[in-house]
Amino acid sequence: MRSPARLVTGTVGAAFTVIAFGLTAAAPSAYAGDFGRLEITPATAPPGATITVNTTACGKKGSGIGDANELDAGDFEMRPGTHKEVLVGQFTVPHDTRPGVYEIVVSCDNGKDAVGDLKVIGGGKHEKPIHDRPSGHVRTGVGGSVEPNSTQVALGVGVIGLAAVGGLWLLRRRTEGAEGS
Repeated sequence: MRSPARLVTGTVGAAFTVIAFGLTAAAPSAYAGDFGRLEITPATAPPGATITVNTTACGKKGSGIGDANELDAGDFEMRPGTHKEVLVGQFTVPHDTRPGVYEIVVSCDNGKDAVGDLKVIGGGKHEKPIHDRPSGHVRTGVGGSVEPNSTQVALGVGVIGLAAVGGLWLLRRRTEGAEGS
């Protein structure tokens, strides 16, 4: 027989799982009608390009207004397209638009919205970057090794040799002191 604590824990866990699945199943249907799909052609464009958007979110004989204010292109009119229930609109990406992703929204007369993203590449306002890139030669303080001459090489070898002789002398002195104790 199971302990009461395990029974309660299992029951509460199952209840939370059922509730969570119920909420996730109900959520899409509650919000699906508010936003429709907005097709943007081309999806990636440079400044100065003409962009065409279309949507079926406005329904038969619907109408709407497009909003490209996020990239300072203003509002644009949506008109019936050649296909059933499709509204089409156009706008031009301003020449001073910075590269990035911009949200385009079409608000339909039936209360629905269609949303899509436009990626702007290249162009835009060219200002001084926040972080300058290094340019030129790196000055690392190499010193005399750039143009070695025989005097400097001889002095360097002499210093290294003197250090080696001094180290051997210290090691020998220590081993002699250890033997005499």
